[in-house]
Amino acid sequence: MRTRQLGKGGPQVGAVGLGCMSFAGFYGETDIATSHDTLDAAREYGVDFLDTALVYGMGKSEEVIGSYLKANPNHGFKIATKGGIETQPTRHFNNSEASLRRALESSLTRLGVDYVDLYYIHRREAERPIEDVTETLAKFIKEGKIGGIGYSEIAPSSLRRAHAVHPVMAVQSEYSLWTRQPEMGMIQTCAELGVAFVPFSPVARGMFADTLPDPATFAHTDFRKAQPRFMGENFTANCAKLDRFRDFCMSRGWSPAGTAIAWTLDQGDHIIPIPGTRSRGHLEQLVDGAAIEFTNEDRAEIDRILPIGWAHGDRYSDAQMVGVERYC
Repeated sequence: MRTRQLGKGGPQVGAVGLGCMSFAGFYGETDIATSHDTLDAAREYGVDFLDTALVYGMGKSEEVIGSYLKANPNHGFKIATKGGIETQPTRHFNNSEASLRRALESSLTRLGVDYVDLYYIHRREAERPIEDVTETLAKFIKEGKIGGIGYSEIAPSSLRRAHAVHPVMAVQSEYSLWTRQPEMGMIQTCAELGVAFVPFSPVARGMFADTLPDPATFAHTDFRKAQPRFMGENFTANCAKLDRFRDFCMSRGWSPAGTAIAWTLDQGDHIIPIPGTRSRGHLEQLVDGAAIEFTNEDRAEIDRILPIGWAHGDRYSDAQMVGVERYC
């Protein structure tokens, strides 16, 4: 696995990381043994950057990772987690120092560590200046609790404001061949400032798997159930486009998932995708994407089959979109 730098001055990590949201069952049932086997595979393949969050199963994902770290003290993982979302009495965002400190301390306890390499604000609290939030995170760095500052789903203008207070290590947003809003300024701003850009859902929530997902089989807890892209005519139209993409991948001897990962990596040296999986076999396909090298002909053909803006339907429901900064 080749490596990339996690932000200016940050550690070197594998070019492909691992999103651990699925360890909490967001995309179907799983168990600790399967998740631990996936983490074993990650180490074997050189995937050493893990991404989790407090709200992934209300601590379940962090607990799964923490139990693995305890059993494997020489794991070598760099770990990122997130705070800033509270679920009681109803879901809302709280970026106050007191709330973030409680969240961070609870995450460290579940992970069984006294330090994480990267701590993200999962969603911004719109009423609180991002400068104040960045100052709070800078305190955590000075206290030795975190190695770097991150933000999720913010606008380029917000990144500039935060970075002026303290260098930001990473910004993560959904980015893939079917979600390309970050090309409207965020990828460029990260490159300019020396900030890593971390795409989540780079395989489009399973749409670039060998077999297309079937929304009729989604559990009631499945995160995709409410997303317009997986509904009715939108889903049918999206599947038709992806059938042509699969044919292209097969003609090159590549898996669709590996090709999707290779495409994200091809968009910039500061980009570190974090596909999520709870399967050793799927992880192997994702890692293979790091070895794919595109020709200009390949790039042109991908652009022809899946031109920017091709996907039908919004990526989130209205409820899921709350807290995402829209900048174009």
